[in-house]
Amino acid sequence: MTSEPLQPKPQDSHPSTVASGSVRAQDGRRFHSVGNGRGFRPEGGQPLHKVDLAYETWGSLNAEASNAVLICHALTGDSHATGRSDSSHPDVGWWEALIGPGLAVNTDELFVVCPNVLGGCQGSTGPASLDPLTGLPYGSKFPVVTIRDMVRTQASLATALGVRRWHCVIGGSMGGMQALEWAIMYPDRVRSMVLASSTAQASAQQIAWSHIGRSAIEADPAFHGGDYYGEGLGLGPQRGLAVARMAAQITYRSDQEFSERFDRRSDKQLEFRLDQLFAVESYLEYHGQKLVKRFDANSYLRLNRAMDLHDVGRNRNGVSAALARVHAPALVASVTSDTLYPPDQQQRLHQGLLDAGKNSTWLEIESKCGHDGFLVETAQLASPIAEFLEEHA
Repeated sequence: MTSEPLQPKPQDSHPSTVASGSVRAQDGRRFHSVGNGRGFRPEGGQPLHKVDLAYETWGSLNAEASNAVLICHALTGDSHATGRSDSSHPDVGWWEALIGPGLAVNTDELFVVCPNVLGGCQGSTGPASLDPLTGLPYGSKFPVVTIRDMVRTQASLATALGVRRWHCVIGGSMGGMQALEWAIMYPDRVRSMVLASSTAQASAQQIAWSHIGRSAIEADPAFHGGDYYGEGLGLGPQRGLAVARMAAQITYRSDQEFSERFDRRSDKQLEFRLDQLFAVESYLEYHGQKLVKRFDANSYLRLNRAMDLHDVGRNRNGVSAALARVHAPALVASVTSDTLYPPDQQQRLHQGLLDAGKNSTWLEIESKCGHDGFLVETAQLASPIAEFLEEHA
């Protein structure tokens, strides 16, 4: 069996705007029309008349369609989980060290799929996309979406690709939320799952940090209530998005790493000026500006909110009842220094699966890199993931 053929990017998917970091090129991406173009109704109820998912694949689907692995990305990730940088992808794949020929997720043997989520800005339908009813970007009119909405669109993609059951669904952070929802919503379509630095439900502190980031974007005078597309070069809520990223970057790394990396001896001699930046401030500014170049503020708002809304127990009589639906064995990974999604959240998820009579293995990753450890410490993840995939083949 083969994957869905490479399709030209729909011409109306994204406007050519410089006020947003939404994708304008299609290099390497494939596109799936959810529901064969019949539209999609998110949990919130406001319908989208046309939804396209951008995705990338590696390897080949076998004749039994039994070797497919779904990779789910985190908040500002995209479909480029592995591969070289090019005109559409400024960086190499975000899990480059884990996915590829002979690696933990071995593309010589597995058919690997990574979609850009609904509401994103890297090819999939999101706020920067053109509303087919108006011919204008959705902007402020794009609905709130949930993790479950993302999974429903991915299920449509799986069907189109001929994947009846995923060999494994793998994700970290927001990607782990998607993987867990997959196992709950479609228990017979998931043979196994890997959940890294994730949780069964968002905590109050996670929501609090999210609120600060969203508030920075919405307070930017160039935000215009979310209708800023076409504003021109350097316009749009770029400063707000950069500040949101800077706030998030602090939560992604640990105090230990910051203290060691930005020792005060690395700072220039103080001149007692407000505009003189400490080394750590320059680091934050760099990451803020880097995100602005490749991301859209409206997408950030919606995906960030989707993470806040994440609660597998919602309308399912609680988390325990939701986990009881799972059939798939799980590998649950924690990073020791993660303060945003602390290890006790993964321990509770692991124990909740065990209490429900499920097969779950907990992996502790030793790292000072904080929440980003699931992206950085690939050497510690590689062998356990490879062994887990082999065990549950």
